[in-house]
Amino acid sequence: DLRERIGYVPQKNMLFSGNIESNISFGRNISKEEIIESAQISQASEFINETEEGYGHFIAQGGMNVSGGQKQRLSIARALVGSPKIYIFDDSFSSLDFQTESKLKSALASMTINSTVILITQRVSTIMNADQIIVLDSGKIVGIGKHNDLLETCSIYYEIASSQLTKEELL
Repeated sequence: DLRERIGYVPQKNMLFSGNIESNISFGRNISKEEIIESAQISQASEFINETEEGYGHFIAQGGMNVSGGQKQRLSIARALVGSPKIYIFDDSFSSLDFQTESKLKSALASMTINSTVILITQRVSTIMNADQIIVLDSGKIVGIGKHNDLLETCSIYYEIASSQLTKEELL
C-alpha cells in the first residue's frame, strides 16, 4: 500500500530487459492509457513513437540501448503511473536538456498539484520555484527558504546560484 503512494525516481536509473511498456508498468496492472499519459508527461512519448515498435520497443538489460536522457524519462514515466501522493525525484533531471526539463516541469505541475514533491538536485534552475528549498553542505542544513530569500541569507546558495544562472535569472 505504501509503495503505491510513492513515485520514486532514483539517481541511478534502472531499466529492465523487456519492452518500454513493461518498464513503465513495472509489473503492475496498469492500463495502456495510463502508460501513454505518463510517457507524454515525462516527455518520453516523442522518442517512443519514433521507434518502429512503439511501446513494444525492446529495452536491453540496464537500458544499454537507450540514451541517458531516454532512461531518465522512462524512469520518470514509471514513477508517474498511478498518480501517487508523494513523488521523490533524486537528481532525476540531470541528463535532460533544459528545454526538455522545462516541458517536463510544466507537465508535472498540473499532475502534482495535490501531491508532495521532493526534488533532490544540484541544478538551481530545477528548484528555484519550489515552495521550500533546503540547502545542504557536507550533509548539514545551511539554509532553508525560498529562492529569493536564500540568495540574501545563505552564502553557499548564493555562490551555487550565481555560478549557474545569469544575473537576470538570479532575480
